Amino acid sequence: MTTLKVGDKAPNFKAFNEQGQSISFEDYQGKKLVVFFYPKASTPTCTVEACNLGENYKALQDAGYSILGVSADSQKRQSNFKAKYKFPYPLLADVDKEVINAFGVWGPKKFMGRTFDGIHRVTFVINENGIIERVIDKVKAKIHTQQILE
Repeated sequence: MTTLKVGDKAPNFKAFNEQGQSISFEDYQGKKLVVFFYPKASTPTCTVEACNLGENYKALQDAGYSILGVSADSQKRQSNFKAKYKFPYPLLADVDKEVINAFGVWGPKKFMGRTFDGIHRVTFVINENGIIERVIDKVKAKIHTQQILE
């Protein structure tokens, strides 16, 4: 699981979004940012989580947050995921796992009795100064916006 904790400076990153545009942490300087990591686009729980954030996007914006979703999916898969559900925020196609590793969310997972390496479902809430305010590692997909705004 991540070694980043509340009070740490968020890692600098750069990756391509679903449209092939370069997005970096510097693009969000002076802004509050929510970075949510999810295992795989278009899978049931990931879809529920991403849709919850999309449906409540205005409330998140009203609270001053920009949103970034990150997985190791290809640009095409991220693009299809975003188009199908009309997400109003960018999805990073972190195929090289640079952002995933910088935030420390790659590691051993257990599912149906077997252990494998994968992306942990973790959300980071980062303040205007680039400092991590919250780490949500017990994400509840159906009420994720509520968890962020608590």
